This record gives sequence, structure tokens and C-alpha cells, in this order.
Amino acid sequence: MLDLRPVGYVIGLLVAVLGVTMLLPMLADMAEGRGHWTAFAESAVLTILIGVLMALSCSNSVQQGLTIQQTFLLTTTVWLALPIFGAIPFMVGETDLRFVDAFFEAMSGLTTTGSTVLTNLEDLPRGLLLWRGILQWLGGIGIIVVAMVFLPELRVGGMQIFKSEGFDTFGKILPRAGEIAQRISVIYLALTMICAMAYLGSGMDPFDATVHAMTTIATGGFANYDASFAAFGAATQYLAVIFMMLAALPFVRFVQLTAGSARPLLVDPQIRGFFLTATLLVLCLSLWKMTNLEIGGEEAFRGTLFNTVSLLTGTGYASADYMLWGGFPVAVLFFTGLIGGCAGSTACSIKVFRYQLLFASIRAQVARIRSPHGVFIPRYDGRPVGEDVLNSVMAFFVFFIVSLGVLSVALGMTGLDFTTSVSGAAAALANIGPGFGDEIGPSGNFAGLNDTAKWMLSVAMLLGRLELLAVYAIFTIRFWRA
Repeated sequence: MLDLRPVGYVIGLLVAVLGVTMLLPMLADMAEGRGHWTAFAESAVLTILIGVLMALSCSNSVQQGLTIQQTFLLTTTVWLALPIFGAIPFMVGETDLRFVDAFFEAMSGLTTTGSTVLTNLEDLPRGLLLWRGILQWLGGIGIIVVAMVFLPELRVGGMQIFKSEGFDTFGKILPRAGEIAQRISVIYLALTMICAMAYLGSGMDPFDATVHAMTTIATGGFANYDASFAAFGAATQYLAVIFMMLAALPFVRFVQLTAGSARPLLVDPQIRGFFLTATLLVLCLSLWKMTNLEIGGEEAFRGTLFNTVSLLTGTGYASADYMLWGGFPVAVLFFTGLIGGCAGSTACSIKVFRYQLLFASIRAQVARIRSPHGVFIPRYDGRPVGEDVLNSVMAFFVFFIVSLGVLSVALGMTGLDFTTSVSGAAAALANIGPGFGDEIGPSGNFAGLNDTAKWMLSVAMLLGRLELLAVYAIFTIRFWRA
């Protein structure tokens, strides 16, 4: 029988840690003097107490590693449990949200999706704004560890191709997670601090610089203003582009860089493909806008650059309402969000390396058709790609497309229009943030959606953030019989 105690122990510890982080927005509220700090004090006490009790009740089963079953279960239940407790400050705080809305906001934060049900952000207590930033920041570093440790071990979506990249051995899962998390945390924290200082130098006040640095490096997209990055000047927007791009690169390359090895960062095919994709998209949309909309100049280029990179990395910031650019740019931007950044980064969506493996497989298959007696092996970064990796990638693409279609239809059945249904499904499943259309587009939010749609989208955020297959696996009969 599957022993759930090791899973409960880890979840309890993480819930307790989440409760401790609630003390930071409590201090921010105390400094602001609006009396909202009690909401975080109550939330912190409740969360820490439940987390500690859960960990203590399961502590007699602590072991050095987890089984594959336990790892699958832990990967999913952590991202399900933490949003439940992360939602508490939204319910007892000034926003006084219902559970469905508070859970949606917390899930959007921890999965670094960036979709929101909150309006008039400028009027919210600073503690709540900081809490939104903390949720995304924690979710960002959490998904890096999951992508570097758990998903390769579980052979999810072709991630096994990175199983030993940058590290000598993997050993037991939990100790290895601690080792990798320690190395990456330093890089993650350093990038956040550098980003905050850069924002501060560009004219942001210290609070805005801190929160937006958190949500930028997490590629989350929660902003402190309804206008998102349209509230800031050109220098700030260019800086955001730089740090969004950096956050979408594999963090293991930064670890290797700090160890004195710059070559992996420079020759990584993922990174080259990512920058090439971003360049082509920006040039294509800029040229189209100048030709068809008669919009030119630095401001037009900056708007194209910022919003394209924001959607490509899944950050979800907006500096303009790109729904007004016309049908072609909107279509391009929709598919841009389905590309994503690099594996092992905070970026979301399908990821560049999967497209590269897909195209390599197609090239090999076309070559076999031309020369039936030839031997053509798909390669990635000069290395042959195993059949298990290709099958895993193909399975991911199939599951992603099927999930997108089913979710779009299900959202439409709740009464949403076609654009809102399809773009909302894509925004949640690919963890992009804003959708398209008048309601959930860059100038709107998700507050007006019905409760059923919000629950569906919350589940989709979880599925997308954990690469779909890691979640679907626990619903199979064979998983529980193993």
C-alpha cells in the first residue's frame, strides 16, 4: 500500500514555510499603518500551526528518498496544497474575496501564471501587493527545482534529456533536490536583487522595484497597477525585457557560469533557439506595424519588443493593449505564448527544446521517406536522441493539444464566448497570464468569469505548470497498483 506519510511530511514543512513568509507582508502593512497587518498575522498563525502539525504527525516516516509513486504525488499535491493556504490572506484581508476567487489568485501566483481577479490594484494595502509578489517568487524557484530534479527523474515530457546536465550524479531525489535548490537559490536571489536595483535606478520607488523584481524573475507578471508596465517609463520597460529574457534561460547555465564555465551558456541550442525566435517575432511584428498601421519610431518598437517578450516568456506584463494592433499581430501573439522559454527556467508553456526535438524528428522522418534504406537518427546538441525521449515529447504535444481543446469546449459550455474560451484555456494551460478579447485581454481581468470557469482555469494552471503528464499519471489505475 502506498505510504502517504513522507508526502505529508514534506507538504507540512512547505506549508509552515509559506506561513513564515506571511510575516513579511505583515511587516509591510504595519509600516504602511492602514491596520491591515492583522489579516496576515492571523493567516500566518493558522498556516504555520497546520503545517507544523502535519509535519510532526508524519515525521515518523522520514526517509532518504521517495519512491516514484510518492514523487508523482508530492509534485502534484504541493502545488494543490500551497494555493489553499496562500489564499487565506485574500479572504480575511481587505479584498474579502470568496474562496473561488482567492484560490484562483493564489494558484495564479504560485504557478507564475499572472492572471488576476483583482481590480484597483493601486488602492490595495501594500502587504497584499507584496504577498502576490512573494507567491510568484516562491513559485518561480519551486518550478526550477521541479524541472531540474523531479520531471527528469519522472521522465515527463522529454525532460529526461536534462537528467544529468550540469551535475555529476542524481542519487536520491530529496537530498538531490536540496543540493540543487541551494545552488539555484543563490543565483535566483542574486538576479532578483540585481533586477530590483536596476528598477530602482530607472525611477521606480523601492516598494515597486522589490515587488516587480520578484514577479519579473519569476516570469509571473503580477503588477502593482491595473495598467501593468504602462505605468512606467521607457527605461524601466527595456530593463524588464532584459530580465524577462534572463529568467527564461536555463538556470543551470548560470550555475555553470558562476563556476567559471561560460561555454555551456553560449553553445546551448535551447538558448540560441530562444533568442532567434524572439528576434524573428519582434522583427516580424515591428515590420507589420510599420507597414500596415503606419506606426513607427522607438515607442512602437518598444511596445512590440516588450509585449512579445512578455508573452514568449509567459510573464504576462502588458505595456499596451495589443488587441488594437489588428488581426495578424493578435494571431502571432497568441501562438507566441504557446512557445515558451527554456527548460529549467521560470518560463512556462511548451518550451523551446520540445519544438527543436519535434523538428529534428520530422527531419529524420522526411529523410527516411526520401532514402528508405538510410539510417537517420534525430540529434539534439550533437547527441543522438533516444526513442523514449521522442515518444515522451510527442506524448506531451498530444496531451497539450487535447487538453487545450477539451478545456476550450468546456469553458464555452459555461457561457463564455469563443475568443475568451480559447484564449483563456491557452493562458491558463500555458501559464501565460492575460488572454485575448475585451474581458480577459491585456486591458481586462478574470474577475467577471463565472465560478465554474474559474475552477476550470485554476486546474488548468496546475496542469500546465507541472507539464500535464505528471498530474495525469496519478489518475491512472496502474499508478495506484504499482
